[in-house]
Amino acid sequence: MALNSVNTNTGAMVALQNLNATNNELDVVQARINTGKRVATAKDNGAIWAIAQTQRGTSNALNAVKDSLQRGQSTIDVAIAGGETVSDLLVQMKEKALAASDTTLDTASRTALSEDFKALRDQIAKAVTNADFNGSNMIKASGATVTALANADGTSKITVAAQSLALGGANVTVAATASLSTATIAAAMVTTVSTSITNVGAALAKLGTGSKALQGHLTFVGKLQDSLDAGVGNLVDADLAKESARLQALQTKQQLGVQALAIANTSSSVLLGLFR
Repeated sequence: MALNSVNTNTGAMVALQNLNATNNELDVVQARINTGKRVATAKDNGAIWAIAQTQRGTSNALNAVKDSLQRGQSTIDVAIAGGETVSDLLVQMKEKALAASDTTLDTASRTALSEDFKALRDQIAKAVTNADFNGSNMIKASGATVTALANADGTSKITVAAQSLALGGANVTVAATASLSTATIAAAMVTTVSTSITNVGAALAKLGTGSKALQGHLTFVGKLQDSLDAGVGNLVDADLAKESARLQALQTKQQLGVQALAIANTSSSVLLGLFR
């Protein structure tokens, strides 16, 4: 090939190739700075992008797990509030029953105590009926059992069993029609109410343990989600300090490339001097 040619400018070709390479690198760096990501699309690094997408899917799925746990916890907390009300009412009912068991009371006094007792009894029925959250009631007869999601695949669940606190049930053994019509009935009712208080306390303890378990798992899921998000960041996020330094270096290199191309393009004009 001729060393001095106006048809083929090898120096300009080389300078242009280098300038194009620098411009391509600049595009990559600017994209990283604009998006904040080293791997923003599958063509940047297919394997890393695929891994990151899988972890993003798991992290997003954990949002549904958190919602399920919080919904279950709210359902249990409402049930506990209703159960505590039932327990307080039973304590008051025991006092009325004990007072009515006094054989020295006249009929009018016992009747008044019985009316108070029945009013408290009816309040229990209302408290149980109204302990409802999002359509779920854990303390009514045949109440709803809470089953909350525990992992991103939905294959693991946390179950908290319902605890019936309805009148005449396994825990509250006071009948829905109970009264204190006589001293003998009142004396027997003291024992019945005492048993109910003990049973309700045990039921509330189970609900409290269940609520605590959901809260503990909710905390774990939050930490797990944070770890997954941090892991995705480690895979795809750009080091902006490094990219900033690289940007300045490439901009300088670009300017030098433009100058080198200009010099190469003017080299052929020197040949004109040979024909003067």
